[in-house]
Amino acid sequence: MRKNLFGAILVAITLSFGWSGTTYAQGKGHGGGGGGGRGASPGGPPSGAGVDRGMGRSSDASMGRADEGRGNASARSNGRSDAALERARIASQNLHNADNDLRRHPHLANDLHTNANDLRAGYQAALASNPNLTFGHYVAATRLAKNLGGRFPGITRDAILAGLANGDSLGRTLQNLGLNSDQAKAAKKQADEQIKNSKRKS
Repeated sequence: MRKNLFGAILVAITLSFGWSGTTYAQGKGHGGGGGGGRGASPGGPPSGAGVDRGMGRSSDASMGRADEGRGNASARSNGRSDAALERARIASQNLHNADNDLRRHPHLANDLHTNANDLRAGYQAALASNPNLTFGHYVAATRLAKNLGGRFPGITRDAILAGLANGDSLGRTLQNLGLNSDQAKAAKKQADEQIKNSKRKS
């Protein structure tokens, strides 16, 4: 009888310690959870949520439209910028060539009844609208206008330069301005000879 009673007491004590350990462990678990809750904002967003997550989702959602739109705009802008830079480079090189011509041939401007600075300034202004215009063509247009302007008022330097900017040759431009084919050839030949003579004086 005593052995049975002692056994029952021992079992009860063992179970009691087991329950207490379980309760303690659960209490620590709740306490740890409570501490984490106090460290973070109660009721806040789950881990990984918030502004960054929203931005990521927004970026993902607009990737097909916004990013493509920015890319297209950038490509268009770069295209325009590249073209402008190339035009400026060509114009700068042509102006440099003109400076060399004017230094080597000082009589070129004199025979056109102007001076080197004014001839250079006029050429530089013309390059703004047609960066591909060579100095030789500018001088030829100036000479042709002086030779023909009295008989053909419509043949001015600006009119000739406009034709060149449109992609026409000097001969075609002169014909568009009223000369026939033979007259255009003769006018070009005369201007070429005059320009060559000016350069020979140097």
